[in-house]
Amino acid sequence: MGFWIFMLIMDLLLPFTMIGFGRYFIKKAPKEINSVFGYRTSMSMKNKDTWEFAHKYCGKVWYVCGMVMLPITVIFMLLVIGKNEDCVGSIGASCIIKSVDVEI
Repeated sequence: MGFWIFMLIMDLLLPFTMIGFGRYFIKKAPKEINSVFGYRTSMSMKNKDTWEFAHKYCGKVWYVCGMVMLPITVIFMLLVIGKNEDCVGSIGASCIIKSVDVEI
């Protein structure tokens, strides 16, 4: 049961991170255009207007994707509760890999 809890926590990190950064970017973009933090593309960094629009749009996408991934991850992990560690590890790893695929 301890391994299942560990895998559940690890699997939920990505959806919660996407929800958190999505809400943050919807409310406010980083103040200055920079190459360290934020949604950095050549188009988003052209001027302040495109920088703010890109963050608002990206924030909405990340928020929605995180909200969709959250219940899906929980459902898949509930399906393997009480199973052996190999099964839990395989399903947990699949959830993480699919979450990263959705993000990219």
